[in-house]
Amino acid sequence: MEHGEIKVEIKDDFIVVTMPGTSFRTSYCKSPNEPKLIQSTVMEVDKDAPVSRKEFETLAWEAANAAARELGWS
Repeated sequence: MEHGEIKVEIKDDFIVVTMPGTSFRTSYCKSPNEPKLIQSTVMEVDKDAPVSRKEFETLAWEAANAAARELGWS
């Protein structure tokens, strides 16, 4: 799945979000007790990317939530 400048991949029980051309990468998993996503505590950051970390986090969160809805996770 592609969401603009963001790439979303489903790997087992994780939604992995990256920004091609950068080192930005984060992942989300389904909460075991609630219909929401939990972001991994590990996130790769790219200080030279064309967007800030905060902008990437916002784009990644929106893309991951869209993917979760498509998967029926939320």
